[in-house]
Amino acid sequence: MGAVADPVFLKAIANTAGMTLSIVAGAIVIGTLLALGLQRNFLGRGIARTLAITPFFVMPVAAALFWKAGLFDPTFGLLGWSTAALGLGKINWVSEYPRLSIIILTAWQWSSFALLILLAGMQSFPVEVTEAAAIDGAGRWLTFRRLMLPHLRPFFELTALLASMYVLENFAAIATLTAGGPAYATTNLSYYVYLEAFSAFDLGQASAYGIISLAIAIALVMPMLKVVAGIFRTGGRA
Repeated sequence: MGAVADPVFLKAIANTAGMTLSIVAGAIVIGTLLALGLQRNFLGRGIARTLAITPFFVMPVAAALFWKAGLFDPTFGLLGWSTAALGLGKINWVSEYPRLSIIILTAWQWSSFALLILLAGMQSFPVEVTEAAAIDGAGRWLTFRRLMLPHLRPFFELTALLASMYVLENFAAIATLTAGGPAYATTNLSYYVYLEAFSAFDLGQASAYGIISLAIAIALVMPMLKVVAGIFRTGGRA
């Protein structure tokens, strides 16, 4: 009961839930927009697709260091320069917006993963359905909203569940950018387990937190398996 009653642990659970929801939602939105753009035929589409999926294959620590020094840094970072050029001053993103910085970085990485799954889903959409809708006078937006979105529902679910499983144990971005601070504001479950084990050296408490984290991960795995089974049964059709 002590582990459950720990206010910092409860805060870590709340942080995990909030950041996971924001990151997954951001990744799906960005991935959907990228998939819609890359589905069309244009010159250099192969190169554009390769560049779009590159962030997913970058090591998390390397990506975090790049964003910290190359983008978030108020003096040398691109975002710091952009805000200064707009007259907003040089913003220290990691210090002033630590949680938002982690969300932006992780959503950027996982938008490539969302792109891969959603683009595959869009390419499995029957061409004859699109042609029939065009003949009936349906525009692109109406076709996407009424036909494509229902078809993509299992792909959205699969993307959300797989991304949630990773983000649940997001460690590199937090350790590199904020070290869980300020005042545990960006500490999630996995990072709090690390703090208890290797900073407080309370291995018993860390083990209890780890078991709770594992139970939450298992709770996510079960619906994911059902979604995957449903996709195989329907052949990717809604």
